[in-house]
Amino acid sequence: MHESAEEHEIRSAADTAPPTALTIAGSDSGGSAGMHADLRAFFGSGVHGMTAVTAVTVQNTLGVTGLLEVPPETVAAQIDAVASDIGVGAAKTGVLASAATIEAVLDACDRRGIGRSGSTPFVVDPVAASRSGEPLLHADALESLRREAFPRATLVTPNLDEVRLLTGLDAHSRTDLLDAAKAVHDFGPQWVLIKSGHLADDPECVDLLFDGSEAIQLPGPRYATEHTHGAGDVFAAAITAALAKGADVPDAVRTGKRFVTRSVQHAYPLGSGIGPVSTFWRISPRSI
Repeated sequence: MHESAEEHEIRSAADTAPPTALTIAGSDSGGSAGMHADLRAFFGSGVHGMTAVTAVTVQNTLGVTGLLEVPPETVAAQIDAVASDIGVGAAKTGVLASAATIEAVLDACDRRGIGRSGSTPFVVDPVAASRSGEPLLHADALESLRREAFPRATLVTPNLDEVRLLTGLDAHSRTDLLDAAKAVHDFGPQWVLIKSGHLADDPECVDLLFDGSEAIQLPGPRYATEHTHGAGDVFAAAITAALAKGADVPDAVRTGKRFVTRSVQHAYPLGSGIGPVSTFWRISPRSI
C-alpha cells in the first residue's frame, strides 16, 4: 500500500530529531506565561522544548497569588538530566527566584557548556515581577543576576521595568533606550536587548539590541490590545529557538521580534483579566 505525500512528509519529519531548547523557568497555572509560553514559542519555532522548573506559581489572568520555589538542587538536576541525555541547543531563563537557585543553575550550566563557558547560547530573561506587580525575585537574587548570571549570558533581555530594578535608570522614551542598554551591558553580557513594549505612548514598539559598540533598532507595530500576558517570555523564547537552529544573535533577535509581533497581533481575551499573546497563528487551518 502506497503512502500519501502527506504521510511521507510526516514520517520523514519523525525520522529526524529537531533542534532542542531548554527553558529554566517557573510555571503558570493559568497557562499564559513562564515555561508554558516558552514551550509554545519553541513548538511554533520548530524546536523541541525541555524544562527545568524553578518555581510553581499560583496565578490566573488577574495576577499571582502564590509561589513555591523548587529546591535548587532539583533545578540543577533537571538541567543535568536533559543535557546529559538529549543535549541542549540553546537555553533561556525565566523566574530564578533566589540567589541559591541562580547559583545552582549557573553551576549546572557551567558543567554542561551552556553560556560563555561553553558553546551553547544562553539567554537570560531577568524576570523580576509579574505583570500585575507581584515580586518574583528575592532582593539577593538581583545582585546575583547582575554579578553572576549576566557575565555568562549570550544575551540579556530586560524590559523597562527590569532595567529600572537592575540599574536605577527610568526610561521614558525610545531616546533613553541606548543609555539603558549601556547600563545593562556594563554587567558583562555579550549582547543586551532592551524590550520597549511598556512605552505605551510610543506609536511604534522599537526594541534596541546592543553589543557594547553597535546599537540596532528593531521597530515594529504596536497593536491596541491589553492582552499581552507572556509577551516577554515568548519574545525571549523565540530568540532562543532561533539560536538553537544556528542563527547568530542579530538574526535570532529579528526572528524573535517577528514571532512576538504576530503573537501580540493574534492575542486573545481569557478569564476576567489580561489574556495571553497567541502562538496559534503558527498553526495552519489544515493541521487543526
